Amino acid sequence: MLHFELLATDPHSHARRARLTLNHGVVETPIFMPVGTYGTVKGVMPRSLAEMGAQIILGNTFHLWMRPGLDVVKGFGGLHAFEQWHKPILTDSGGFQVWSLGAMRKITEEGVHFASPVNGDKLFLSPEVSMQIQTALNSDIVMQLDECTPYETAGVPTSEDEARKSMQMSLRWARRSQEEFARLANPNALFGIVQGGMYEHLREESLGALAAMDFPGYAIGGVSVGEPKEEMLRIMAHTPHRLPAHKPRYLMGVGTPEDLVQGVASGVDMFDCVMPTRNARNGTLFTRYGDLKIRNARHREDHQPLDPSCTCHTCAGSAGVSWNDGGRGGFSRAYLHHLDRCGEMLGPMLASIHNLHYYLNLMQEVRDALQAGSFAALRAQFQADRARGV
Repeated sequence: MLHFELLATDPHSHARRARLTLNHGVVETPIFMPVGTYGTVKGVMPRSLAEMGAQIILGNTFHLWMRPGLDVVKGFGGLHAFEQWHKPILTDSGGFQVWSLGAMRKITEEGVHFASPVNGDKLFLSPEVSMQIQTALNSDIVMQLDECTPYETAGVPTSEDEARKSMQMSLRWARRSQEEFARLANPNALFGIVQGGMYEHLREESLGALAAMDFPGYAIGGVSVGEPKEEMLRIMAHTPHRLPAHKPRYLMGVGTPEDLVQGVASGVDMFDCVMPTRNARNGTLFTRYGDLKIRNARHREDHQPLDPSCTCHTCAGSAGVSWNDGGRGGFSRAYLHHLDRCGEMLGPMLASIHNLHYYLNLMQEVRDALQAGSFAALRAQFQADRARGV
């Protein structure tokens, strides 16, 4: 089940505020979706995710297929009970992970033959197999199997002809995914994925064909695959608002806070990215006033929180009161620097909580601004704050 309700639009951009109702709950958009590759958002308890405002998270079809395996997850009735997350879940198709295997896989019209990176077993992933796996996972949003068109191969950019052939095969796989999804009587929602590389006219051909198939929602794939930032921004500015206005639009694998705000302005409703948690584990923290490298020696004796305006548990403690509001709770930059230097696991856990809270709170502020008709002002203030520096 999927119901999409458009609530507000911005007169100065393609930004919009909407509500997405799925089998396991309601999602207010624009939304950022934390990535839970193996059935967990690394280092963050499900309860913490809910407390910081996460409405929907991701699961990774490929990795969950490898471990723990479908029999285990099916025994729990799907991912929700298995990982104790009872709000909506989106699963990817597994195509990107298989594509990432490089020489370990062979792509044909029928699907992808590859060797398991876990134990070397010979495996096969097709549109039909992907739908069967995702049906067993019982995710609220299922993604079609597509071929991720690379930006370049061995340093040579993908040609227009190569991008066209890849895109057209993804369209054929979309139809097969749709047919198998229907055969399985999956009660959830299947999204089609727009491909076409860095070629706008191929993107338009792809989205036109997918729109004719009448998917409940649409995603934009094939970005953040090694292309220069300006190329990604060009496709992001071109494609989202051309998708059906009465369906949700999802930009896959993007990105920085600036990318999210720009994506919203371009008409995107849903985002996901590993950046908040991956950067947290590597000591990079996102704040309202720019990015902070907690490993820098200048933080060794710093009593400030990561972000004085932040109300996450890391910055404000259990009371949730920021320094800007007179609060003195939370953990200091000096303490987080110490944890990082010592390799203590609490360090990346607290950093992940902060980064995810920052992303989710940013999307809440965007939703509020769209509802109030002040998105342009919020966007200008966001850019000024981020440029100010920590």
